[in-house]
Parts: sequence; C-alpha cells; structure tokens
Amino acid sequence: MNFLSIFVLIPLLMLAGLWAARGIKAIRGVMVTGASALLIASVVLTFMYLGERSAGNTAEMLFRADTLWYAPLHISYSVGVDGISVAMLLLSAVIVFTGTFASWRLQPLTKEYFLWFTLLSMGVFGFFISIDLFTMFMFYEIALIPMYLLIGVWGSGRKEYAAMKLTLMLMGGSAFLLIGILGIYFGSGATTMNLLEIAQLHNIPFAQQCIWFPLTFLGFGVLGALFPFHTWSPDGHASAPTAVSMLHAGVLMKLGGYGCFRIAMYLMPEAANELSWIFLILTGISVVYGAFSACVQTDLKYINAYSSVSHCGLVLFAILMLNQTAATGAILQMLSHGLMTALFFALIGMIYGRTHTRDVRELTGLMKVMPFLSVCYVIAGLANLGLPGLSGFIAEMTIFVGSFQNNDVFHRTLTIIACSSIVITAVYILRLVGKILYGTCTNKHHLALTDATWDERVAVICLIVYVAGLGMAPFWVSHMIGESVLPVVSQLIP
Repeated sequence: MNFLSIFVLIPLLMLAGLWAARGIKAIRGVMVTGASALLIASVVLTFMYLGERSAGNTAEMLFRADTLWYAPLHISYSVGVDGISVAMLLLSAVIVFTGTFASWRLQPLTKEYFLWFTLLSMGVFGFFISIDLFTMFMFYEIALIPMYLLIGVWGSGRKEYAAMKLTLMLMGGSAFLLIGILGIYFGSGATTMNLLEIAQLHNIPFAQQCIWFPLTFLGFGVLGALFPFHTWSPDGHASAPTAVSMLHAGVLMKLGGYGCFRIAMYLMPEAANELSWIFLILTGISVVYGAFSACVQTDLKYINAYSSVSHCGLVLFAILMLNQTAATGAILQMLSHGLMTALFFALIGMIYGRTHTRDVRELTGLMKVMPFLSVCYVIAGLANLGLPGLSGFIAEMTIFVGSFQNNDVFHRTLTIIACSSIVITAVYILRLVGKILYGTCTNKHHLALTDATWDERVAVICLIVYVAGLGMAPFWVSHMIGESVLPVVSQLIP
C-alpha cells in the first residue's frame, strides 16, 4: 500500500472504531489514538520527503501511486506530494490532534459529533494528497458536507441560519469549480485527469483558459473568503463548535488557496497572467475590509472570523503576484494563519465555556482570574499582528517583499494598501487584549472561574509550540515550499 493512503485509511479506521465504541472513554480513546497516528504519520512523511530531496530526487511529486477507478472518463485514484502538500498535511494533523482535546468534554451526542468531525478530516487529508482532478473534487466535497451538521446540531447562536448559509454558498462555489474542472479536462484534450500530465501537455487554448480560469479560481476562492463571497465565513465561524471552528478556519479555508494555486494558476497560466489584476483588486479589498470589519465587532468569534477574511485574502493576494517569493509567502501564510486562528478559536471556546459570553463589553480583568489562558491569548494576538519571532511575521514579510518585486505602479500600489492591514490588525488586537484581559474584573461571577484544564493545556501548548517554531526556524519550511512553488511559478512567468 502506498504510504500516502495512510492519511485516508486512518480516518476510515477511526470511523469504524467510533461506530463500534460504547461509552465516552472508548470514544475518546479512538479519537486520541487516531489523531496521534495522523500526527506521527505526517511527521514521518515530512522526514521521508526531506530525505528524498536531500538524496537528489528531483521529481515534482514524490511517493506517487495511480489506480484506475473509472476508465471512460480516465478517473484514477492518483496521489503524490510535494513540499506544499507535506506542509499542509502536517498542519492538518496538528489541528485535528489539538481539536480532539479541545472537544474532550463536548456533550451531547459525542459519538455522532466525532464521526462527522473525522469524516471532515478525511476529506481534508484526501484533498491534499490527490493529484487527480476528480479525486481532489470528491475529497473537497467530503470535507464540505459535514460542516452543515456540525454547525447546525452542535453550534450555538443562529446555528441553523449559519449552517444553511455556509452550505449554500460553498455548494455554489463547488458548482463553478466542477464546471471549471470539466472545462479543463475536455479543453486540454487529455486522456487523463492527472493534473501533472495536463500541465505537461499545456494545450488548453487561451480563449478557453479565459473562461475556465475565472470559474475555477472563483470556485476555490469562495472557500478562501474571496470578496464579496466571504459573508458565509463570519456567521459560520461564530456559530460552529470550538474544534470545528479550529479545523474550518485553520485547514478547510486553506483548501481554497491551495486549489487556486495548484489547479487554476498551474493549469491555466496564460489566463492567470491576463486576468490576475481583477482578482488582485478583490483580494486587496478582502485584506483591508476584513481588518476594518474586525475593528468594529464586539463578539470574540466575529473578530477572529473577520481577521481570517483578511489573512486568507493575503494568501490569494500573494498567489496572484505571480512570482516565487510571494507564492512562498502565501504558503507560509496558510501555515501561519492555520495555527494562529486555531489557537484563537480554541482560547475563545475555553473562555466562552467559563464566562458564557463572547461579548467583549462584558469581559474584563480575565488575567487575574485565568492567567494561563490569558497569557496564551496574548501570544496568539502578538502572532496575529506579526510580532518577529512568531509565525505571522515571517509569512507576511515574505508576502510583502515578494509583492513589491513587481516593478509597476499597479502592483506596488496594491501592495502598499495591503500593508496597511498590519496597522489595522495591531489596533484591534491590542485594544481587544487590553479590554478583556487587564483592568479590574467587574463581574462577581467571573471571580470564581477556573483556569485551563489539562486537556485544554495540551491543545493550547501544542499550537503555541508550532507558532513559535515556525516563527523562529522558518528556513527549512520555506526552502521545502520554495522548491515546490518553482514548477508552478515557472509556468506563470511570461
């Protein structure tokens, strides 16, 4: 069996184990065992990949396997990874692992919740290892469908409305995406849906590229919170359970940026060069609008949700700059934002579970009541605003340096506008931290609150270690990503 198939097999075994489990201890045991196995497998894969590269293996994708599924349409179970895929798999495994502990005490319907959570995880892992267009789309849909029930059943607030809105908008994006994928397949005249082979043929007519590129980029961009199709994101995040918000913002939204880069940009480079300016304007609006919107929110989850719109906008913004430095920064931003936003949503869920409110006007003086969670929240905030030594700094600096390499007024003006989001982010993060953590606790019920439990500490510490590790030692990650970005970017350079 191909090693990459482990990332689909383990969730399948977890689903079977959860179905057979009786009692909360057995359910937790299955989840911890499976999540730990996924994390170990992702770490092993990372070392295997680095070993292959250091041994001089220059193949674009490693650990490939192809099994024909449906001959009439040349659909295959085709898997393979490069440095980008490996990084995304590691990110996904970390967030599934920490999300498991963040859901440790979830009630009711614990088994059913973890069944859907695991199915969502399987879709994410399957998407990142796939190199067949149809297989990628299939896993993409598997990752989206569980969101409806996870929010609608276990969410809070206007959960039914949020679940319906999210599902309808993402399904609308999927419709555009499916049309784009079919257009690529039939337009290329290929006898395969393998994206590497389609890219090598490089025979999609320019006129057709100009039709399929916007549809494909838009289809993935909806999940990446592309303006003006981002409105599902704040409502979805605000209503979702803690671990679902972590996985959704931390990983699921990254499918959008990954798909735009891997499929839209790679397979239709001429159209990308011709039409990128349109989407650059939209992503620039996302970056600034998301940051400004976060400033005026009073709900902790909505603040982080609009912050995610801004940071995910930076991912698409950098991809559309069409150079290696910016594209490397985009992948680093996916990793950094995935870890930061998962940490934020985990901490918000823990604070809400104690105070029963997410309204910043009702929260103050939490540092004296729950010092561990408060310090962790400060670290997450500093990472979010780009403090050197944490992951946000290296990602955003790489994006802006790469974006400024485009020596023309249009690109540099948009880059300067996007840079303003750094200042706006600092404003709402520092104001938020000062408001809810410091000062005197005026609510007498909050004085009796407890600090983080052991399972919450495991989740939070694990995420902080990765945020700090990526910030202080980014070079091995950026080198691994940079090598994998080059084949795509070389297609984009006129």
